[in-house]
Amino acid sequence: MTAVNFLILLILCSVVGAFTGLVLGDAVGNLYLAMIAGLLATIIAVAARNIKIPQLVVIYSALAIERPIPLSLIIYSVVTSLIGGAAAFGIATAIHVTSSVAIGSLGGFLAGLLVAILMMVYNESPS
Repeated sequence: MTAVNFLILLILCSVVGAFTGLVLGDAVGNLYLAMIAGLLATIIAVAARNIKIPQLVVIYSALAIERPIPLSLIIYSVVTSLIGGAAAFGIATAIHVTSSVAIGSLGGFLAGLLVAILMMVYNESPS
């Protein structure tokens, strides 16, 4: 996984998490908000990487995306996204952050970070 892929994944997950926090806001508790934000961020990131949109062919060739993510890795990513969301809630509680956008963004970022690490380990392991 190149540095560009890694940064795009983290930025995309953070933005999706922030929008999730903005939309859900006070509808759910902070723990559930962080977990939902992480889960949605992971789903959007996996979909953006697996679904090749014809208008984005130039981006795909620049990022050199060779193969889609297998189903087993997607399932592992869902579990890590929930863990990332729970970690985001713990961090937000420790530093006294109450903004739903900040909690959602942190949840998306940590979930994206864990998924990126999982993808790097998958790509480095011999198949």
